[in-house]
This record gives sequence, structure tokens and C-alpha cells, in this order.
Amino acid sequence: MNWTLPSVRVLVIAGLVTVVVLSAAAGGWYWYDSQQRRVAAQYAEVMTRVYAAQSPQAPADARARAQQDLEQLLTQYPSATPVAEAAYELGNLRYAARQWAPARSAYEVALARGRSATVRALARTSIGYTWEAEQNWGKAIDTYGAIARDLGPKDFLFDDVQFALARAQELGGKPADAVATYERLLKDEPNGLRTEEARQQLMRLGGTATK
Repeated sequence: MNWTLPSVRVLVIAGLVTVVVLSAAAGGWYWYDSQQRRVAAQYAEVMTRVYAAQSPQAPADARARAQQDLEQLLTQYPSATPVAEAAYELGNLRYAARQWAPARSAYEVALARGRSATVRALARTSIGYTWEAEQNWGKAIDTYGAIARDLGPKDFLFDDVQFALARAQELGGKPADAVATYERLLKDEPNGLRTEEARQQLMRLGGTATK
């Protein structure tokens, strides 16, 4: 098959089209970048109010207003970059208001959208807290247990998750499992910041705390 080379006129037209496309792309990127900056600024403004509302000196209704602001922002910009952090803070506000299921929903958004391992770990643990607050010990144990299996002694929240797991196990009618959790914690982290507390809890449950 004989291929015909493109004429000069075709090349010129193609070049002009490329320039137009690139210009449009550049303009679109500039618009997108500007939009992202505006959204980020709105998130920063709302998050500042959220942190202020969590202060003990904040007015009684400040937390409710901050919660409404976050809900509106997440509804308006659900794909924004800071959505995971905002959803996590929304979960905290709902949790403080004893809205366990709505808090869990917000934490699940934070977990799904979180790019930071810290945010994801906090969200996962907080989901466990909501189950515990509802006294759903089975789901609390499952949630904490799954996190505990993923964490090592040097990982963020290691102690907190082990204590939460043992607490849920004890309250859920499984004291022997709680003893095993405290024993595992002392074995994995014999000189941790909460080692003495773990020993006391273990002895209270009838376990043997070795030094």
C-alpha cells in the first residue's frame, strides 16, 4: 500500500489545531487550579472555625454551627483534596454530639478518601469508638481487632488500639480475650508509655503481669 504524505496545508492546519487545543488545555488548567485554590481557602476557613468551636471556651452553639458548615462544605465540594480531613473532623463533631451512626458515616468517608496513613488510622479507630459507644461489642471487637493486626509496636495508635480492643473484649463478655490482648501488648511493648497501666488491667482481670 502506498501512503500519501500530508500536504503542507494539512500540516499547517494540524499545527493550528494543536495550538488551539493546547491553549484551551492551558486555560482549563488555569481555571481548575484557580478553582482548587478557592475551594482550599474555603476549607481552611471552615476548618479554622471547627477547631475554634472545639475549644472549651467556645459558645455552646459554636460546635453545632461548625458541624453545619462542614456538612455544607462537604456537600458542595465532595471531591476536594482536603475532604478526608474535613470528614474526620465532622465525625468528631458528630461523635461529641452523641450522633454515633452519622459520626461513623463521616469517619468512613475519611477512611475511603484519606491519602494520609495517619488520617486513615484515626478514622478506622474512631469507627470502632462509634460501635463501642453503641455497645455493639461484636463490631467494636472486629474493628479494633482488624486494626490491631495491621499495627506493630512502633506504629501510631498501637497502644490505644490494643487498650480499646481489650476494653471491648471485657465489656463484651470475653475477659479471657482481654487478658490475652494485655499479655500480647506487654510482650510486644514491655517498656511502653502505658506498660504499667496494662499490667494493672491485666492483674485486675486475674492475669499474671510479669516484669
